[in-house]
Amino acid sequence: MRAVVRGTERDLLLFSGRAHSELSERIAQELGTELVPTQARDFANGEIYVRFEKSVRGADCFVVQSHTAPINTWIMEQLIMVDALKRASANSITVVAPFYGYSRQDKKHKGREPISARLVADLLTAAGADRIITVDLHTDQIVGFFDGPVDHLFALPLLADHIAAHTDQSRLTVVSPDAGRVRVADRWCDRLGAPLAIVHKKRDKDVAHQVTAHEVVGEVAGRVCVLVDDMVDTAGTICAAADVLYANGAADVIVAATHGILSGPAVDRLKNSQVSRFVFTDSLPSAAAVDLDKVEVLSIAPVIAQAIKEIFENGSVTRLFEQ
Repeated sequence: MRAVVRGTERDLLLFSGRAHSELSERIAQELGTELVPTQARDFANGEIYVRFEKSVRGADCFVVQSHTAPINTWIMEQLIMVDALKRASANSITVVAPFYGYSRQDKKHKGREPISARLVADLLTAAGADRIITVDLHTDQIVGFFDGPVDHLFALPLLADHIAAHTDQSRLTVVSPDAGRVRVADRWCDRLGAPLAIVHKKRDKDVAHQVTAHEVVGEVAGRVCVLVDDMVDTAGTICAAADVLYANGAADVIVAATHGILSGPAVDRLKNSQVSRFVFTDSLPSAAAVDLDKVEVLSIAPVIAQAIKEIFENGSVTRLFEQ
């Protein structure tokens, strides 16, 4: 893509790391452009080499890399790509991280703990990134960790409209899997015109992924419950919440989450769960790799592509939130 700004022509160049090239291709298609050819390989000791096969001088560059497993490898590759663009005299460098790594480490729960989400932002700044585009951060405060513009996109309209089109809205109840997701669940309620319920849970701070689901606050008996969350990792929390909803008389449970991380036992838990449908976006490659009829994957590429287009043309990204 090319734009003329104050008499000066600028090129939009789109780059993809190796973590999730399928999503990068979809974004390129939405923009009507192609990914810049890139050499990327690993040396015998694990070091990463990157070289772009096209001049980037004066161009507005967008580097797409979703922080999926092995997460440290792909974050490092994106940092190296940004550094290469900076040293090649790119006009601007925007990091596109559909899933932002370390987002759950956004605060100190105990002494002597890191704030790793801030560290990732600092590394991107040091590498030369001018801007970040990301989708559904675990907490909004991460936006303030980066010393530059952060365009925080939301998958809610995409997911909610899909649920509404395939479900009887008069029977829907939006359910937050814990107190921390209530604000997000409220937005779902506004979008779907549905009531809210909350699953009260207690998490063991000393044991990772150890959750005990307790009671349901709100009426779910005979209702189609939509459990909403930003991510599903090992699926322990969401499946336990679904079991509690069914125990309280829910007619059906649907899970909608932006990021399907699906680590470890997650796939088996999805398979054996009473949940009728799991709806994810393709922000990560893991959800699409699950061979289960109950798993649906919607593409976030149009949302990201529109944000890129607005940034490149000096338009408004905010209006995307108002749809």
